[in-house]
Order: sequence, then C-alpha cells, then structure tokens
Amino acid sequence: MKRRLILAAALSTGLCAQAQEAPKVKVSGYLETYFGYDFNKPADNNRPGFIYAHNRHNEVNLNLGFIKGNYDDGSIRANLAVMAGTYANANLAAEPGVLKNIFEANAGLKLSKSSNLWLDAGVFSSHIGFESAISKDCWVLTRNISSENTPYYESGAKITYGSNDGKFTAAVLYLNGWQRMARQNGNSQPAGGLQLSWKPGPKITVNYSNYLGTEGADSVRVRRCYHNVYGIFQLTDQFGLTVGFDYGTQQQAKGSDEKNEVLSPLAIAQYKISNKWALAGRIEYYEDKNGVFIATGTPNGFKTTGYSLNVDYAPVSNAVLRLEGKMYSSRDKIFVRSAQPVANNAALTASIAVSF
Repeated sequence: MKRRLILAAALSTGLCAQAQEAPKVKVSGYLETYFGYDFNKPADNNRPGFIYAHNRHNEVNLNLGFIKGNYDDGSIRANLAVMAGTYANANLAAEPGVLKNIFEANAGLKLSKSSNLWLDAGVFSSHIGFESAISKDCWVLTRNISSENTPYYESGAKITYGSNDGKFTAAVLYLNGWQRMARQNGNSQPAGGLQLSWKPGPKITVNYSNYLGTEGADSVRVRRCYHNVYGIFQLTDQFGLTVGFDYGTQQQAKGSDEKNEVLSPLAIAQYKISNKWALAGRIEYYEDKNGVFIATGTPNGFKTTGYSLNVDYAPVSNAVLRLEGKMYSSRDKIFVRSAQPVANNAALTASIAVSF
C-alpha cells in the first residue's frame, strides 16, 4: 500500500511539473459589426476623410474582426493576430501585400530575472492615446478625432519596464515611422517615442506619450514632434472621467524654423446605470490650421468641435450592443451635403461587439 502511495505521489508530481512547464498558449478573438448613418448622405457612402473606423454610411458591415494567438512562458512572449474589416481597409491601405491583414505580430524577451524588463519587436498597438481599435474597450463607440489621426498601430522595437507593484510603467520605442510597418520610401530616418504611465491606485491612470520622427523623402523631409497626455479617473463605482490633450508640431519645410501646429483637448464622462447599462458623453476640439493631418483647403483650416452621446447594453460580460449619436461643427464649411459645402456633420452609429 505504501509503495502504491509513493508511486501515485510520484506520478502526481510529474504531471504537475509537466503542467507547470507546458507553454502558456491562448487563443482569443474579437468581432464588431456596425451600421452607420451619415445625415449628410455622402454619394460614395464614405464618411469624412479624417474618419478611419466605422467609416461607411448606410450599410451593415464589419468594422474589425481578428483571431489572436498569444504565448507567454514568463521569459518569452509572442502575439499574432490577423484581421479583416473596414478598419483594416481604411488604416492599412498603404501597407504592402499581406501586411494589410496584420493586427498584431510581435515577440518579446524578458531581460531581467528579478525585474519586469522586456524587449519586444514587431507590430504592436500604438503607445499614443487611450482609445484603441477595439471599440468594446472604449467608453464611446467611435473614436475621437485625435485618435483617428494618430497611429492605431506601429512597428519597431521597444523596451518596457514595469514596477513590481504595477503602479509605474515606462517604455522607450524605436519605430519605422508614423503608423507604418514598412518605412516610407526614400526616408532613411527611424522614429522614436516614449511612454510613461502612472497608476497610484486602481481608479486613477495618468499617461504621457510622445513621438519624434520625420515625414517625406530625405531630400525634403520635415521633423514631426507629437505629445499626448491623458488621465482616467474612476471617481465613483458608477462615474468615470477621462481628460486628454494632444499637441503636435511639424516643420513647414526642411531646414526651416517655422512650424505648423496641431492641438486637441477632449473630455469623456461615463455613468454606469447598472452592470448591463452605461451612458457616456464626449466633447472634443481639434485644430489643424495648416493641414498637417487633415487638409481642408479652406481659410481657417480644420477647426472642428465634436459632440458624442453613447448608450451601451451589455447582456453578458464579453458582448456589448452600442448606439452613438455624433455631431461635428466646424468653423469653415468643410463637409458636403447635397453637393454643397456645409459646416456640420451628424451621424448615428450602432454596433454589436463580441470578444471570445
């Protein structure tokens, strides 16, 4: 009997050791369908050109769907996700070949046994902004203007340090450019960035990110510098507030001291009525007078205020039904309705998002 117990214990220990040594592989996915209606009724069924997600009018479509594989054994990690949807069509149109369908593809190595220090390389989510391509994780269904016109993704390498208590994270990035997997033709200069994130408690996040790079071929390239700061504050169990501010500059011409400026403040408030229902509102302003990111050809350039109201219903924890009304009001008549320039644009968007 004693020998049997010893043998059983040995077998149990061996099985536990094998289980502990087994690679930690996870497969997950995300799918979001949507219907958008633009009251300016664009003839080509495309929302205004500065919108890259949920950008089709008067049709039911797939915004983003992906399947992701993740591996992590504590010292090595990797992520690979392939995608489809109108988000991919709009955001990755300039990428070559099959890269158009890459949502994420990176590998990482832990550099220290005692510290949370990692080196990752490949394609990963942008370090700028708090609204990602995964709408389900955002308080409002559609993205704000600054999120739409800063990188959703980036490629290169980064070193990330996280404190053991999880309160502070810092990352230094070496990048191929501004939302680029392949470097711009004729441009030999890499780009870079920094991200600092502080979480003094579970209900507060404060983040600063920046980017420094160049745009254009070497003969005419201009410097671009971009700063993004935001804070997320869960003031009560029901009420949360996010505030952010973006500021960017770009040389007017190579060798020039003159710069064009871009700025964008915004605020989002969310109120959770219950475990299943939530309301959110967003107000934002975006100014790009000289067309660094959004060219209008009008006297005052792009100076637009946006207002959004959002309602969520989450019947289960991994799915949400959403409805958003949005209004843009611009200083110049930069929108088109019935072939005539107008200063306003209104839209309704509904979506169903499921993660698994």
